[in-house]
Amino acid sequence: MSEEVIVPVYCTGVSAQVQKQRAKDLGLGKHENAVKYLGQDYERLRNECLQSGGLFRDETFPASAASLGFKELGPNSSKTYGVKWKRPTELCRNPLFIIDGATRTDVCQGALGDCWLLAAIASLTLNDPLLHRVVPHGQSFQNGYAGIFHFQIWQFGEWVDVVVDDLLPTKDGKLVFVHSAEGNEFWSALLEKAYAKLNGCYEALSGGSTSEGFEDFTGGVTEWYDLRKPPSDLFQIILKALERGSLMGCSIDITSAFDMEAVTFKKLVKGHAYSVTGGEQITYRGQRVSLIRIRNPWGEVEWTGAWSDNSAEWNTVDPSVGQQLRIKMEDGEFWMSFQDFLREFSRLEICNLTPDALKSRKFRKWNTTLYDGTWRRGSTAGGCRNYPATFWINPQFKVRLEEVDHDDEEDSREPGCSFVMALMQKHRRRERRLGKDMETIGFAVYEVPPEYVGQPSVHLKRDFFLSNSSRARSEQFINLREVSTRFKLPPGEYIVVPSTFDPNKEGDFVLRVFSENKAGTVEMDDDIQANLPDEKVLSEGEIDEGFKQLFRQLAGADMEISVTELQTILNRIIGKHKDLRTKGFSLESCRSMVNLMDRDGNGKLGLVEFNILWTKIRGYLVVFRKFDLDKSGTMSAYEMRMALESAGFKLNKKLYELIITRYAEPDLAIDFDNFVCCLVRLETMFRFFQALDSDKDGIVTFDLVKWIQLTMFA
Repeated sequence: MSEEVIVPVYCTGVSAQVQKQRAKDLGLGKHENAVKYLGQDYERLRNECLQSGGLFRDETFPASAASLGFKELGPNSSKTYGVKWKRPTELCRNPLFIIDGATRTDVCQGALGDCWLLAAIASLTLNDPLLHRVVPHGQSFQNGYAGIFHFQIWQFGEWVDVVVDDLLPTKDGKLVFVHSAEGNEFWSALLEKAYAKLNGCYEALSGGSTSEGFEDFTGGVTEWYDLRKPPSDLFQIILKALERGSLMGCSIDITSAFDMEAVTFKKLVKGHAYSVTGGEQITYRGQRVSLIRIRNPWGEVEWTGAWSDNSAEWNTVDPSVGQQLRIKMEDGEFWMSFQDFLREFSRLEICNLTPDALKSRKFRKWNTTLYDGTWRRGSTAGGCRNYPATFWINPQFKVRLEEVDHDDEEDSREPGCSFVMALMQKHRRRERRLGKDMETIGFAVYEVPPEYVGQPSVHLKRDFFLSNSSRARSEQFINLREVSTRFKLPPGEYIVVPSTFDPNKEGDFVLRVFSENKAGTVEMDDDIQANLPDEKVLSEGEIDEGFKQLFRQLAGADMEISVTELQTILNRIIGKHKDLRTKGFSLESCRSMVNLMDRDGNGKLGLVEFNILWTKIRGYLVVFRKFDLDKSGTMSAYEMRMALESAGFKLNKKLYELIITRYAEPDLAIDFDNFVCCLVRLETMFRFFQALDSDKDGIVTFDLVKWIQLTMFA
C-alpha cells in the first residue's frame, strides 16, 4: 500500500454569496463549469497525489466519527462501535468503480435510513447520460488510481463538484452503508459519501423524500401526486415520464411512528421510498391491463400480490410478452397492476428533467427563473397568513404571466397560463447537527392590485393582505425541503409570498418559477434612497486659516490641486494610518474624485473644492473605523453594507452587489482608498440627481451633452 499523504485545502473565507454573484457572468455553477466544493480541485489534487506516490486523504471530511454522525451515529453510539474506515483496495482483491455500466443492483441499502436517496440513485441508473453528469467518466481503481474520486451534484441553483477520498466505513470487513450486490463495485458507495460530505455527515441523510435526491442529481423540478386523488391520465403521464428519462419515486404514508418500515400483508414497506422503473399495457383475458414496475432499494422484500414474480396472472399472458417484461427484472423489482398501485401507495413523485409539461401532448420546455431569498428574525420572517400582523414583511416576488397556454390539449379548459412554483429551503440537512431541522414552509399567490400593475417595485403592506384573499397557494405548509405546486391563472401580474408557517423562523431559500410560456419575474426590493445632511459649502473667507496655510503648502504656486498632486497628498496622509489596509489611491481614483468635486470645470481643485473633499474624507474615515468590526483595516461585504447605511444610503440588493464587484479587491475586501472613492462617487451622484430632480418625482431628463458629462467625467 502506498504511503498516504494529506493534501491541504485552502479556503478564502470570503462571502460566498457575493463571490457567486460576481462569477455568474462567467457561467460558474453551470454543469460544465461546476463550483469546486470547499475550493477543492479534483484534477490538481489527483495530480499531486500521483506525483508524490501517496493516496489522497480528505481532511475536510475525515475518516472519523464526526463524519458518521452526531446522535444515532454519533461518536459514542453503539451503532458506530467497531466501525473502521477502509479503502476498497483493502476490502477486495479487484475493486472496480463501475462494472459493465451502472445497474440498479449496484445500489443496495445498508444500515442508514436513506432509502429515499438510494431510490433516486437507482433511478439514475436508468438514464446513462444523466448518470454520467453526476458520476463523471474516467474514474477507476486501475488507471491513475490515487484514492480520490469526484461527483457533481446540484445544490440550490448551481452544480457543485464534490471531491472525496475512498476511505469508507466498514464493520467486519463489509461496507456499513450503501453497497453493490456484487460486493466489488464502489461507485454508489462513493457517491453516497460525496452526498454525506455535502450535507455534513452520513447521519444527516437519514429520512427524506426521493424528490430531494432526484433534484440534486438533475437540477430538475419535482411534482407530487396524491394517489388518493390521481388525475385521470396519470398512467399516461408516467409512461411519458419514463420515455423522457424522468425520475420517479413512490411511497406509502405512515399514520404513526409504529408504522415506520412496517411490512404490509402483501410485503410492501410503509414509510419506505421505492423507485418506479417501468410501465406497460398488456392484454389479459381479452382486456387491456396497465402494469407498473416498482423497485425496493432493499433488494429483497417484494410485493406478493397480483402480477408479482410468481403470481398466477403471468400464466395466462402470451409467454413471449411475459418473458420480455420479466427478462430485465432485478432482485427487489416487481410488477403490479396500476389499480393496485393506486390502492396500495399514497404518493408519487416525478422529477421533470427538462423540465417539461408532462400533461401536454407535445414536448415543451419551460421558461425558468430562480431567486435566492432569506427569512430573518424581526425583519423578513413574518410567518404564514395566520399571522396578519407580520405576514406582509415576508419577501415578495412579482410574476408577470403574459401568454396563455397553446391550445393543444384534448380536454382544454378555460385559457390560462400554466406555471410551477417551487419553494426550497437551503442547507437544512447540514444544520441537523446543530439541532435544526426542516422548517414548515409554503407560499401564497396574490393578484397585484390594479393601481400597482406595471410598477417595478411593489411591496404590498399589511392592509392589502387583511382585505384580499390569495388567488392560489401551495397545497399545504409542510416540513419538507421543497414544496411545489402547478397552477393555471389568467394573464396578469401576481405577487408570490414565500414564508415559514410560524414567524421568526430564520432560513435561506430558493424560489423557482417554471412557466409554460413567456413570463416575467421580478424580485421585490427596497427603494433606493439617500438621507444626506445638507452640504455646507464654506466661502474662502469662512475657511479656517490653518487649513488655508496647509492648502498653500500643498497646492503650490497656481493655488490649485491637480490629479497628481491629489494622489501625492492622499497617499502621504494615508501612509501615516497603519491600521488601514491600502495599496494607495490610484491616479484613476484621484482623477475620478477631481472630476466629481471640480465645480468650475478646470480639472483641478481650488481651495473651496478641496475643503469639501477633505471634510468628506475625514468623515468617511470615522465611518470606516466604526464599522471595521474585526479591525482588519478593510471592509467586508457585511461591514460595507452597515457602513453605507450609517452614512445615510439605502440601496437595493443589486446595487450592493455592484459596489462589491466594482470596488472590492480579488479577496472581496474593500480597502480604505476604494471605500473613499465609492462613498465620494455615491454621495456626489445622489446629490447630482437630487439637484436635477427639481419636482422631486424621482425622474430626471438628460440631454445628450449632460448625459456624456455625467457618465464620462464623473
